[in-house]
Amino acid sequence: MLLAFDTASPQVTVALLDDVGDVLAELVSAETMRHGEQLAPLIERVLAEAGATRLDVTAIAVGAGPGPFTGLRVGLVTARTLGFVLDVPVYGVCSLDALALEAAETGAVATPFVVATDARRKEVYLATYDENGDRMSGPFVERPEAAASSDPVVGEGAMLYPEAFPQPVGPVRPSAGWLGRAVVEERVELLDPEPLYLRRPDAEVPRAPKPVS
Repeated sequence: MLLAFDTASPQVTVALLDDVGDVLAELVSAETMRHGEQLAPLIERVLAEAGATRLDVTAIAVGAGPGPFTGLRVGLVTARTLGFVLDVPVYGVCSLDALALEAAETGAVATPFVVATDARRKEVYLATYDENGDRMSGPFVERPEAAASSDPVVGEGAMLYPEAFPQPVGPVRPSAGWLGRAVVEERVELLDPEPLYLRRPDAEVPRAPKPVS
């Protein structure tokens, strides 16, 4: 079984899939911005709903972002830790790719499109895709006005900046179920479980004080 989760958006999403990519259970956190408190309980609930235990997990898929530093760190550290403890492979997936695959497979888009998610600081993370959901460029971080597009736009960025992205289409946030399907069906580039930050984190190690002369 494949355990999949993503913490690149304000919500935590967790799913368990069988070997052919069918979702056995999937949950999304009710609260936002509390990734550290919510991820582990959601994993246990998903396993329980599917009638499985951690020992049934044969692989892990985790959203690698791009996304906020804290949220990504929670997800990726959890994935690597579980992978080590269970001795199973861990696959990173660009979270924008999971959104793109869902949009293409559910018929939300039928032409080339953009995925744009909230990068805060009045910026978006974005990448461009063909009509099949295959990435053509990105991901990168940009101000909405500089990345404005008349193409269909998937993701929360279109909701936040309608003047730059006037054709919003679903989905809005990543789904662990679709992230898992992307891995099982080998529809996306598989990455090492390392974060796609795209820019420096807000919190930095203080520099040494200058000597007093």
